[in-house]
Amino acid sequence: MIKIGHAQFWVRDQDEALMFYTQTLGWEVRADVSMEAWNFRWLSVGPATQNEVGLVLMPIPGPPMIDEQSSAALAELVAKGMGGTLFLETDDCQASYEELASRGVHFNDPPTRHPYGIDTSFQDPSGNNIRLTQVLEFDPNRA
Repeated sequence: MIKIGHAQFWVRDQDEALMFYTQTLGWEVRADVSMEAWNFRWLSVGPATQNEVGLVLMPIPGPPMIDEQSSAALAELVAKGMGGTLFLETDDCQASYEELASRGVHFNDPPTRHPYGIDTSFQDPSGNNIRLTQVLEFDPNRA
């Protein structure tokens, strides 16, 4: 059986990202391993209630992995929110919105009802998009 183990976000600062995901979102550290021979740190976090999947907080690479111009371009794209989106689900979008806002999360919009559910969005300190959704049961008769 094949399953998803990890997803990845590029981050400009692993320590800043670690604080955001653990202290602000309340997630836990799954792995924090330094590989000094390669000057590399494998950092993974995830929700405490969902052990089977983690989010790798990968530093935006620079030389010698990629050239300085490409590194700067990647950092700029991530900061603009073009690095991808993480979709989170919650049982109560409004309550989660209020809790996270009280912890310092700055939302892009208030929880809004859509045909698929109630959702809102925010970004991590690097600019990565995160959507928070309360999935609603689809009623084909309401279309």
